[in-house]
Amino acid sequence: MDVIHFPDDARPPRWISPVLALGNFDGLHRGHQKIIERVRRSAADRGGVGVVLTFDPHPPRVVRPDKAPPLLMTMAQKIAAIERAGAHGVAVVRFTPELSRYTPEAFVRRVLVDWLRVAEVWVGADFLFGHERAGTFSVLRALGSQYGFRVEKIDPVRYKEFVVSSTRIRRLVSEGRVDEAGALLGHHYAIEGVVVTGARRGRELGFPTANLSTDNDLVPPSGVYATTAELDGTCWPAITNIGVRPTFESAGMVTIETHVLGFDADVYGARLSLSFIQRLRDERRFPDVDALREQIETDVRRAQRLFDNISV
Repeated sequence: MDVIHFPDDARPPRWISPVLALGNFDGLHRGHQKIIERVRRSAADRGGVGVVLTFDPHPPRVVRPDKAPPLLMTMAQKIAAIERAGAHGVAVVRFTPELSRYTPEAFVRRVLVDWLRVAEVWVGADFLFGHERAGTFSVLRALGSQYGFRVEKIDPVRYKEFVVSSTRIRRLVSEGRVDEAGALLGHHYAIEGVVVTGARRGRELGFPTANLSTDNDLVPPSGVYATTAELDGTCWPAITNIGVRPTFESAGMVTIETHVLGFDADVYGARLSLSFIQRLRDERRFPDVDALREQIETDVRRAQRLFDNISV
């Protein structure tokens, strides 16, 4: 899959009649997936390519950094998810203070027309663009008529009684409601990073752990979770503790420690992806190591029962 950046890279010659999904796509949730599916179908109908345009950094980090939300995905995770969704390419616009001052027409002319030469653009119902977010769907459609490309939108997607949005999903993750967040996402919430050396207390307890240094903004709150751990393309059932290890330390730093079920190999320095399935319990202090070990055994059994009922 081609990944290009504005303004540095030229449009690949094989991007014929691009049909574009335009947005931020943080989390690549069910609504985003619906837009990309429509783009893929339309591109196939017109013999073109389906492309996703997104921004880096996230625009609020430039125009109102004090109110910028923590993101659900790193850019690497987002690009990988877009590829899995079936897009032919990703166009990443480097969002700068200068670009934030583009009028809607300047953005359309310089990015969509001069750079990408789009044939069609799809957006979500609430997408806004241009200086002070003056570009609405109606403005984009009028500019499309002026410059010769079609513009369509996707109505909000609902899951059960909820409208699916990145804002709602961020709140669910921040509250530890990772199973509900996964339902709105259409996939489990995941964080990625590198396995680093820890205190090795898990191994002493009989439950060796991989300690993750993550690249992600948004980590679920302290607690014990049923997770899956992806290492070198293989997915393993796991349990993950996020917290300060109160049984051992009174004011420790927050750590992310994962015990991978049925796996005991040296993975220091490896890239690890953790997907959160369900919160099992709060983190708490135990009176002694034996009580902690007994609780971990209970956590493992509970997680294993959960994994027995799902496909990992």
